[in-house]
Amino acid sequence: MSVIKLPLLFVGSKGEKHLYTLFDSGANLSCINPDYVNNLETPVNLGRTRLIATASEGHYIEVKERITVEFYINDVLLSDEFLLVPGLSEEAIIGAATLQKWRIKLNFEYDTVEVDPKVARLQLI
Repeated sequence: MSVIKLPLLFVGSKGEKHLYTLFDSGANLSCINPDYVNNLETPVNLGRTRLIATASEGHYIEVKERITVEFYINDVLLSDEFLLVPGLSEEAIIGAATLQKWRIKLNFEYDTVEVDPKVARLQLI
């Protein structure tokens, strides 16, 4: 099994930070370790607390906040919502919803991440 983990630049209203980001097609949602959010973006409370299932059967993590930030993959600017997951073992995780939203392709043969710049193009009419 191959794992792709890359340093990505995250940009929020309070600043920017490079975070080692795991690309995880097995995770539904994208998440971030709260320890890395202070100088990046102001967290927003979720309407309802969410219980996120872990790999341990019957074990859940309580998530109460989220942030919306921009991030760069291969110089292509993208953005999405990241849940603040206490005790997260990674700095950030990009999950399936974000991968699908931006049509991000994982190439495990070369351990690369591909994103079509046309997908991220802002169209103003």
